[in-house]
Amino acid sequence: MILKKKLIMLIMLFLWFPALGTAGMGKIVIIPLSGAISPATADFIEKGIKQASNEDAPCVIIELDTPGGLAESMRRIVMAIYASRVPVVVYVSPPGARAASAGVMITMAADIAAMAPGTNIGAAHPVGAGGKEIDGAMSKKITNDMVAHIRSIAEKRGRNVTWAEKAVRESVSITETEALQQNVIDIIARDMDDLVRQLNGRKVEDKGVLQLDNFSRKILKENLRTKILKTISDPNIAYILMMIGLAGLYFELSHPGAVFPGVVGGIAIILAFFAFQTLPVNYAGILLILLAIIFFIMEMKISSFGLLSIAGVISLALGSVMLFEKSNSGVSLSWQVVIPTVTLVSLFFICVAGLVFRAQLFRPRTGAEGLIGEIGIVKNDLNPHGRILLHGELWKAVSRQPVSEGAGVRVTKVEGLVVEVEPIADNG
Repeated sequence: MILKKKLIMLIMLFLWFPALGTAGMGKIVIIPLSGAISPATADFIEKGIKQASNEDAPCVIIELDTPGGLAESMRRIVMAIYASRVPVVVYVSPPGARAASAGVMITMAADIAAMAPGTNIGAAHPVGAGGKEIDGAMSKKITNDMVAHIRSIAEKRGRNVTWAEKAVRESVSITETEALQQNVIDIIARDMDDLVRQLNGRKVEDKGVLQLDNFSRKILKENLRTKILKTISDPNIAYILMMIGLAGLYFELSHPGAVFPGVVGGIAIILAFFAFQTLPVNYAGILLILLAIIFFIMEMKISSFGLLSIAGVISLALGSVMLFEKSNSGVSLSWQVVIPTVTLVSLFFICVAGLVFRAQLFRPRTGAEGLIGEIGIVKNDLNPHGRILLHGELWKAVSRQPVSEGAGVRVTKVEGLVVEVEPIADNG
């Protein structure tokens, strides 16, 4: 009996130990982050960190290579790193990669910051869209805000506050070796294997000691939604999509039945507004652009001698400039995009309006109205009824005056399939 109980206990112990060893044994989550920091990348990082927490991952490694990006998106990523229940490691990799501008804040906000050989970090001075400097009081305001933000990050993680401020104010940039010497990062790792080896056993404040032995890795990949949003969330691309959408819908409304412009316009406008939900849009700009479209439509209906077209061009240009809020985000349209787009779209609207206006002025050339004034030849004497040859077709005709076969007549009226004519000679 005692032997039987011991055997049962041994079996239970044997079953319990593997369960204990695998409990909470998630995989090391690796999140690749390359390219500009945008709302799409921020969303990708937030979901990746949350997924790692739900799967009890021992840590999250963000493999970073970025020239910078939107300030608001960077702040979202920093907040997600702060809020993470699992340790977050930012690894600037592969060799040749960089952590510039917004990437500096993300790297310094990590629980552990690492860089690969041949990488660099720095140049965090805020700039506008297209890399242009922000002038005047707005530049000072945004720079001071960024300095305060990066100082708070450096202080929280115990990193070099002085260098962090210089990275924003003076756009200084350093190599991985200098970064390690100046307490900007914690580790230099040749590759991912070397990084995991150096992370193993390292203590993370408030999150315990990293125990990474026997852990496998899992690389998160961007889903289709993230890829689309990442592509179109650039304010310049979103703006161009909106212009294409409005032009396509405008052409479809002015020429019903064209179909293709309407389909393309509908898809483009939906993608544009999908991007706008992640960007700091100024709705006054959208209203001015819509007002420009109304002016172009009115040009087709009213003889304004071009004044409505001029008003439409001005409204379109002002709306384009005002479309995105600059404050705190650094988001604005590049002049290299605005000027050609406004010019091309304005010419398109003006040309379409001109074609419609000319069509209203000229006499119809098809249908019943297009027959009025046309010349035909009498095939059967008209007295008053008979037949005439018109446009290579025989038509029933009626004339108030007798007309002999072979004479020329002019159509004055069309009723159903019968045309009313008059002799040409009588009209001089």
